[in-house]
Amino acid sequence: MEAVAEGLWRLADYHEKQGELGKAIKCLEAICQSPVSFFPVLEVKTRLRIATLLLTYSHNVNHAKSHLERSQLLLKSIPSCFELKCRAYSLLSQCYHLVGAIPPQKQLLYKGLDLTNSAGHELSVKLWSCNFNSQLANALIIEGDYQNSISALESGYVFSAEICYPELQMFFATSILHVHLMQWYDDNSVEQAVNKCDEVWESMEPEKRQQCVGLLFYNELLHIFYRLRICDYKNAAQHLDKLDAAMKADLQQTQYIEDLTKEMNALNQSLSRSDLHYKDRLALTGKHAQLQEQLRSITRPTSMSKESLEPGHFGNVRRTSRDKLELAPYPIDGEWLPKSAVYALVDLMVVIFSRPKGLFKECSKRILSGMLTIQEELVKLGIADGVREVSLQHSAIWMAGVYLMLIMQLLENKVAIELTRSEFVEAQEACESMIEMLRGQYAHYVGCYHEATFHYIEAAKLTESKSIQAMCQVYAAVSYICIGDAESSTLALDLIGPVYSMMDSFVGVREKTSVLFAYGLLLMKQHDLQEARNRLAKGLQLTHNHLGNLQLVAQYLTILGSLALALHDTVQAREILRSSLTLAKKLYDIPTQIWVLSVLTTLYQELGEKGNEMENAEYQCKKADDLQRRLVDAHSSIHHIELIDKVRLEIQQLKGVDIKRAGSISLGVDLDIPGSIGASVSTSSLKLMDIDSGRRGKRKI
Repeated sequence: MEAVAEGLWRLADYHEKQGELGKAIKCLEAICQSPVSFFPVLEVKTRLRIATLLLTYSHNVNHAKSHLERSQLLLKSIPSCFELKCRAYSLLSQCYHLVGAIPPQKQLLYKGLDLTNSAGHELSVKLWSCNFNSQLANALIIEGDYQNSISALESGYVFSAEICYPELQMFFATSILHVHLMQWYDDNSVEQAVNKCDEVWESMEPEKRQQCVGLLFYNELLHIFYRLRICDYKNAAQHLDKLDAAMKADLQQTQYIEDLTKEMNALNQSLSRSDLHYKDRLALTGKHAQLQEQLRSITRPTSMSKESLEPGHFGNVRRTSRDKLELAPYPIDGEWLPKSAVYALVDLMVVIFSRPKGLFKECSKRILSGMLTIQEELVKLGIADGVREVSLQHSAIWMAGVYLMLIMQLLENKVAIELTRSEFVEAQEACESMIEMLRGQYAHYVGCYHEATFHYIEAAKLTESKSIQAMCQVYAAVSYICIGDAESSTLALDLIGPVYSMMDSFVGVREKTSVLFAYGLLLMKQHDLQEARNRLAKGLQLTHNHLGNLQLVAQYLTILGSLALALHDTVQAREILRSSLTLAKKLYDIPTQIWVLSVLTTLYQELGEKGNEMENAEYQCKKADDLQRRLVDAHSSIHHIELIDKVRLEIQQLKGVDIKRAGSISLGVDLDIPGSIGASVSTSSLKLMDIDSGRRGKRKI
């Protein structure tokens, strides 16, 4: 049976290298689910391997957790296997951390520490003690227990000093400083923590310090935060210069490695040709060996890059060591923040120090760099227009919070720069436009469509951003369509037409998907059903493939389902509407649910399915009552009239200052509201759901 297990492990290795995670896990789970029992140790190793794959390549934390909990039960009956027990504790602790289960995580880590305390004084025992103390400190910080967190980190520091491991000592020294900066008890304690970091860092060999890039960034950033807190800007600037130089060097090396890798891949492709001449093959082989040696010299393994069972990153893709800023060696193998977040933080620090000096060109460059980096990372986390918190993993939500905080800081500095340069109109207009857009959205949500059109049109007037102007016009057009009379439809067409004619000029697809949605609604209102179907089908495809806005997808599907019903294609209508209802329920989008349910009721009436019709109508009534209750609460609010009032909010103009325009308003683009077309249209469903069933009278909310 051991030979069978070995074969399945090798097959799993093959599928993992091919990127076939599902097949790799099936091979390994075949061992765990076999009717013939394997040795418990073999099953434990297999379950640990499955959990590692799941945590490294997917978001399936619960599946990994179940394998690890089963491993723990098996390990209880095995007297030895110290390493396996520690790995199981560490991985399961990380699972608990990812799902936000801090009390069971702490309980598990205390068990791990009890195990190491009774296991002797070997190197591996001390390392696992460091691992558990590190994770325990993190869990305690989440609960706000800073003192015990520092105690856990100090224990880790003692163990790392006992085994003479300077990188690990530095990790714990910087972590202690980090906690002190979070909870500043007294100046002396913080200063001592800073001095300890300096002492340990200086004790490390220069070559070792160069290899510990993650610790370098972490240490320098913490020193900057400390110097800023005590208003020692001169020394803070020196640390920032060192940090910025390190970032630029790391970026250059990363680019160089990517270039070498591309060249290697091209050589591999050439060498794979069967018709390659002997001399050419010989030359290419020599060149290949040179490139391999260059890559080895740059990416030489260190004590910080040893492969471990504990993944340092949980998500869709396993990052290579050069894509991480590792803080500690195995078996901790962690990072403070992803490299991209650290780079964005460095950009932010440069902006903070450059702005008072009037280096606005450098500030603008760094703000743009930081914003682009963060936007790319948010997409990798699955965060896009229309995605709701309930659809995200706990770890993604936490990381997104960090990125969004950085975005807010960058934007605040961008506004401050505009104000510092006396470009008051630019900063002012961005705020005014955003406020009017939000007022329009609120008015639309609560069914005050005339007021919504007013605020959207005002928002468009207050910005020079073509993108925001286009979106405001689309939003206003949808509100006009919801009003329902002929004059409003004409006004909607007047707004949509210009945007539709220039939609291919926009970067990205957000404007295009929005205008196709609104134009499809208008064509449907005008009973041009086939043309509406064509436009909406195109918009749905773009939304699904490029935008990731599930709310807008649900609304597209609902309209297409209504169209299918109007064209007497009841089979397709049923299928589309069920998909739309599933999405609307997933998103907790009550207005869209009501819209879909209304069309489904009409479908069941036409098909003579009385049972489905009654059940559907009852559920629709329940949802409508829920929405009506929410609307009544909104209308009774003391702020309601003020928000929807058809008067533009005037921000007091500055007097005695020569206010001049100075170029284009880039700030407006940064403050755009992502995915708001989906939000705007959802309440409009209350008006549009009756289009194809012959009930086109005005509906009051």
